[in-house]
Amino acid sequence: MNDTTITLQGWLGSDVELRRAGDVPVASFRLACTPRRFNRRTENWSDGVTQWYTVSAWRALGENAATSLRRGDPVVVTGRLHVRTYVNKEDVEVVVFEVDATHLGHDLSRGTSAFTRTPKQEQAGQEQAEAAA
Repeated sequence: MNDTTITLQGWLGSDVELRRAGDVPVASFRLACTPRRFNRRTENWSDGVTQWYTVSAWRALGENAATSLRRGDPVVVTGRLHVRTYVNKEDVEVVVFEVDATHLGHDLSRGTSAFTRTPKQEQAGQEQAEAAA
C-alpha cells in the first residue's frame, strides 16, 4: 500500500464529534497547525500561515478521542493523509487536507495528561454479568 503517512502537531480547533458509520464509531475534529519560526536577524518568533486538517479516528481510537480530547487541547496525530478537491457553492475550487488517524494523543511537551486503560471487550462483558448477578 502506498499511503502517505504523516505526523502533525497542533491544537484542536473544534470539539470532537462522535458519530456512527453503520455500526462503527468514528470521531472527527479540526486540527490547526501553525508553524513558528525564529528570525535570528530580528531575534523574534513569528507565526506562519495556519494549516487546517480534518481528522477522523475510527473504532476504539475514535471513542477514546471523544472521551479524552477537548477544543484547544494540544495533540499529536499520526495517520494517512488524503487531499481532496471540490468546487463549493460559490463555484470556487477548494483543496482540503484530511487525515485518517492511526495514532493520536495529547502533546506532552505542552502539559501533562493522565492515562486510563480501556477495559478489553471480554473483561467489560464479564464485569457487567457479575454486576447483574
